[in-house]
Amino acid sequence: VVPEERGLPPAYGQRAFDRAAAERGFELLASRDGRAGSLQLRQDLDLWLALLAPGDERELRLRPGRHAFVHVARGEATLNGQALEAGDGAAVTGEESLRLSGRQAAEVLVFDLA
Repeated sequence: VVPEERGLPPAYGQRAFDRAAAERGFELLASRDGRAGSLQLRQDLDLWLALLAPGDERELRLRPGRHAFVHVARGEATLNGQALEAGDGAAVTGEESLRLSGRQAAEVLVFDLA
């Protein structure tokens, strides 16, 4: 993630995420405004984490005009009907929502982008 502006001082942050929230839905890890205790970024981006068990299904609605990049960090999942494995990424444009389902236990990062 590249900052939206040059010359900003370097910054660093870390926090523990709510694993139970990521297992129930989506946990917001980072955002422009730092809402809901997320790490603050200097970019129009929301970074979400979903922890999926086999058969789990989730939906993340995208605001109009938004794009997404989905990365399967571990395991196997399906994104809008497309099978993905650990290490796979998918760029999404023109969709109203992302539908994820676990094919096996999976950690999925969703970058919600302008």
